[in-house]
Amino acid sequence: MAREHTRSHELFERARRLIPGGVNSPVRAFRAVDGDPPFIERGKGSHIWDADGNEYIDCVCSWGPLILGHAHPAVVETVTKTAERGTSFGAPTELEVELAQRLVEALPSVEMVRLVNSGTEAVMSALRLARAFTRRTKVLKFEGCYHGHSDGMLAKAGSGVATLGLPDSPGVPPAFAAETLLAPYNDLAAAEQAVAQAGEELACIIVEPIAGNMGVVPPAPGFLQGLRDLCDRAGALLVFDEVITGFRVAYGGAQTLYGVNPDLTVLGKIIGGGFPIGAYGGKREIMKMVAPEGPMYQAGTLSGNPVGVAAGIATLDALRASEGFAAFETTSVYEPLEAASARLAQGLVETALDAGINFTLNRVGSMLTLFFGTGRVADYATAKKSDTRRYARFFNAMLERGVYLPPSQFEAMFLSTAHTDQDLDSIIEAARHAVLLPA
Repeated sequence: MAREHTRSHELFERARRLIPGGVNSPVRAFRAVDGDPPFIERGKGSHIWDADGNEYIDCVCSWGPLILGHAHPAVVETVTKTAERGTSFGAPTELEVELAQRLVEALPSVEMVRLVNSGTEAVMSALRLARAFTRRTKVLKFEGCYHGHSDGMLAKAGSGVATLGLPDSPGVPPAFAAETLLAPYNDLAAAEQAVAQAGEELACIIVEPIAGNMGVVPPAPGFLQGLRDLCDRAGALLVFDEVITGFRVAYGGAQTLYGVNPDLTVLGKIIGGGFPIGAYGGKREIMKMVAPEGPMYQAGTLSGNPVGVAAGIATLDALRASEGFAAFETTSVYEPLEAASARLAQGLVETALDAGINFTLNRVGSMLTLFFGTGRVADYATAKKSDTRRYARFFNAMLERGVYLPPSQFEAMFLSTAHTDQDLDSIIEAARHAVLLPA
C-alpha cells in the first residue's frame, strides 16, 4: 500500500515559494532521487515520523550527529534544564570550559580549542589560522572531500555539488580559487607533486581522514601518515576535517583510529549533540595566534551557545563513560555499534550478491555507503562511476518500505546506538525487495 505524502507535498510547495529550492541545504531537496522530501515532524530513538504520520527507520541521523539516536533522554533533560536558565548570553560560561576540556582530553593532537557555530565556520577559521601561522597562502585539498561552503573549498567538493552537478565554485573570485590546489584522494604521489608545485607557498594540507562526502571512502594504508610526512618536510600544517569522524569512528576520532596526529583538527556534528556547533583546535603554539591572545581575528556572537554546548557535553559524557573514562559499569558503545554496522553491511552485501547486481560497499565503523554499478571505490573519480539512477530507484523503494536513506549516492549512511536488531532486520528485508527493481 502506497504511503500518503499529501501534507509533505503541500509544505514543499509552500516552501518553494519562500526558500530557494524549498530547502535550507541543497541535498534535502531530493533532486538526485527524483522525488519530493518528506517533512519530518519528530524523532525518537532510531525512528522518525513525517508530517503525514509515516514512520521510518532513520539511517541518516541528521547526517551523523545523532550517534545516540533522536531525543536521547540524557540530552533532552540537559538541554531543557540549560534552556530554562537562558539560551544565549554572548558572554563566557562554565559549560564552554567543560566542553573544551572534554575535547582536549579526547583528541591526542588538540591542546587548545575554539568553539564556533558550524563546520564550515570551523574550516574557514582553521585555514585562516594555518595561513597566519605559516605566513603562506596556498591550501591543498583532495577531490571529493567536502569542507563546507567557504570560498576556495568548493573545488571538487563532492557531496551536494556532485549530487546536483553544479560547477565547482560559482561566485568565488578566481583569485580565491587559485589558492586551492587539488589532488585525488588516496593518491600520495599526486599530493607530493602538488606540494612540490606549491613550494614555500603551501600553508597546509586539509583532508577528511575518512572521506564521507563522496560516499564513504577510507584512507589507503599509509596515506594519512604520508600526508603527515609531506607536511613535515614542507613546513606546512596538516589539518584533519573531523566534522563527521570526530567521536563517530572512535572516541578520539579518526586520528586515534589511525594513529596520525594533525596540527589542527576541525570538529562539528556529534560535539553539539544535534545542535549547531563547530570547533577547531590544535597545538598550543598555533592556537595562541587566535585573537584575543594573538593577531588572527575570529569571533562569533553565538559561539559556545550554552544549549548546544550542554547537548554536546551530555552526548560526549554518554560516550566517554562507556569508554572507561568514568566509573560506569558498561561496555564501550562503540563495540555494539561496530557489531551492528558490520551486521547491516553483511546483510546488504548478501542481498546485492543474491540479486546479481554490480556494487561495492565501503564501511568504517558506523559509516557506510552502498555504491551501485561500480567496482572498488577509492577516490572521487571511481565514486562518480556509480549508477546514480539505480541508487535513486533503490532509495525510493526503501523509503516506501519505511527506511530513510541518504537522498544521494554520494553521502554516508549512519547508524546510532538506538538502532535495534529488529531495525537491522527490517532494513535488510526492505533491501531484498528494493534491489530487485528493474535496472
